[in-house]
Amino acid sequence: MEAPVDIRSLTPQKLVDFLTGLGKEKFRAGQILRWVYKRGVTDFAQMTDLAATLREDLSLRATVSDWTPAHIETSCDGTQKYLFQLQDGESIETVRIPMESGRTTLCISSQVGCAMGCDFCCTGQFGLTRNLTTAEMVNQVCAALKDGPINNIVLMGMGEPLHNLDNVVDALEIFYAEAGLDFSTRKVTLSTCGLVPEMAELGQRIKVNLAVSLNATTDAVRDVLMPINRRYPLAQLMAACRDYPLRPQQRITFEYILIREVNDSPDDAKRLVRLLHGVRAKVNLIPFNEHPGSSFRAPLSDTIETFQKYLLSRDIVAIRRSSKGQDISAACGQLKGRLDKLKLSV
Repeated sequence: MEAPVDIRSLTPQKLVDFLTGLGKEKFRAGQILRWVYKRGVTDFAQMTDLAATLREDLSLRATVSDWTPAHIETSCDGTQKYLFQLQDGESIETVRIPMESGRTTLCISSQVGCAMGCDFCCTGQFGLTRNLTTAEMVNQVCAALKDGPINNIVLMGMGEPLHNLDNVVDALEIFYAEAGLDFSTRKVTLSTCGLVPEMAELGQRIKVNLAVSLNATTDAVRDVLMPINRRYPLAQLMAACRDYPLRPQQRITFEYILIREVNDSPDDAKRLVRLLHGVRAKVNLIPFNEHPGSSFRAPLSDTIETFQKYLLSRDIVAIRRSSKGQDISAACGQLKGRLDKLKLSV
């Protein structure tokens, strides 16, 4: 017999296909999804509005995975970083971030490690081990929901989401499904380092807010910080951003990690304004979060203020993002790296 199918890996349509393949009615898919996502039931025997024969078949042919964090770190500002241990022994991180508005954002991972090799990124030091499955992305959200409501989801954790496009699109469909996690498309954001062909494909396949990790205003600097720029330089990336389908009032978010004396000069601010010409954009200015193993330094407060003021003076929406969880392993990949080292030393 084939290995059981994890229900959390199936989009609503794939669940319908699975059930019809068993000779079952299509409408059963909605019932099962509601049990799993609305009521948190993982035991088919408890899904009492399903026929007994269907429950028996499901118990033989399917399963519902259910995660508990292996470790949680909690910051004094309320940020929680979850470490999840995967079935193959690998681990990933998810971060629950309380916002000043009282809302909560969940930052999830899409890969174990990352192949993009960005010079400032802690996760990039691990390299890529593998893609996460659809269920492994969905389970990060389901596990975090046990600790309270989540208002926004951002795919900005470990990995490059567009390097795992098919599984990410399936996970988004489950996030959006009314019988699934029922998030609005306006409440989910995907961040990419700039995989240009996959950006175009994403825009054609599904609606999601797009964030682009930019971090430099010249190819020379971005080539060093983000090796993907050697394949898709700034001119191609910005053209892809101009072509990305946006709803009325929707903007592309450009994440700009300010690194002292690397990309934080007044000339950088001027070049950034020119790069964003013709793009409905907003800029998140993020001070570099210093971490062991990196020679980069956080920018000075005056430098950040000068940079932001220039953007605002040129009618660019520019938001300074305060770093969260600085008293814990806050940078993406830090908790995994620290605990992996502890395991090796034992």
